Amino acid sequence: MKLFWNILRVLLAIFMIYAGAQHFVNVDFFKAFIPDFLVYKAFIIYASGVIEVMLGILLLIPQYKRTAASGIFVLMICFLPIHVWDVFSANPAIGSHEAALIRLPLQLVLIALAYKFTKNQ
Repeated sequence: MKLFWNILRVLLAIFMIYAGAQHFVNVDFFKAFIPDFLVYKAFIIYASGVIEVMLGILLLIPQYKRTAASGIFVLMICFLPIHVWDVFSANPAIGSHEAALIRLPLQLVLIALAYKFTKNQ
């Protein structure tokens, strides 16, 4: 069972590193997720990308995995309202209502996984 959870932890780390890197590759895609009342959208996108990459890398290092998982948990909770808003938006930032409906449960899975990895295994 420990092997199963370690594989999931590595997969989550890879996902976080990939998602964070996408913040630098595809900045325009992420701009739609930033509410209009916030300024410096590009900075927010780059900063969240750096945080995601760093947390993904730290999740791979055994002595930092619980700290990284806690950071991912908090980050995913912070991103949750964006995904809920996207489901009910007339023009979802993700592109379609179907994609938004898929992304919201995925966000909940990421939150649950991050929470699981904050616990001793």
